Amino acid sequence: MGEESMRADGAQRSDGAPHADGAQRADGRRPADARDAAVWDAAATVMDPEVPVLSIADLGVLRRAELLADGTALVTITPTYSGCPAMDAITADVHRALTTAGFERTRVELTLSPAWTTDWMSDEGKEKLREYGIAPPTGSAPAGPKGPIPVSLSVPCPRCRSLRTRELSRFASTACKALYQCSDCHEPFDYFKVH
Repeated sequence: MGEESMRADGAQRSDGAPHADGAQRADGRRPADARDAAVWDAAATVMDPEVPVLSIADLGVLRRAELLADGTALVTITPTYSGCPAMDAITADVHRALTTAGFERTRVELTLSPAWTTDWMSDEGKEKLREYGIAPPTGSAPAGPKGPIPVSLSVPCPRCRSLRTRELSRFASTACKALYQCSDCHEPFDYFKVH
């Protein structure tokens, strides 16, 4: 039976030990505990429906996974932005992946805090984007409004690697991407915006 929730409930871990703050740290890393890692591994097979070469782990959307004391496989995901239309599909796919892996009870929690950042994307995921024809984010998201905001002077073309590119539109196939065109190979491409 699958459940969806927007908040943690302070449940205990599968080994019966409560977490210090009532919930496992949601740091986007595969858990060391074998039972929790099995939940993570099942959830990490889910691909992003908008960029099907990226898993939700590559994208940094998968934040935590654990097996609770009652046998519930709990997964926490963070959308790339609060209105991301892919989250319903991702949630359903996570439930399906967990069930397929043998977990009878599943729960997927969506969390908006901390907000997702492109810094959470794996290096492997960024390379997969490039190979797919989407320029990966460059640089890091700013930590806060401290001083000037760094501006990327060019976005490399994912096809020919030229730096002679220009932005055509701030929004592309999804709100988290911008549309660019290469001045050398003349191909348009999506750029995954830094945020």
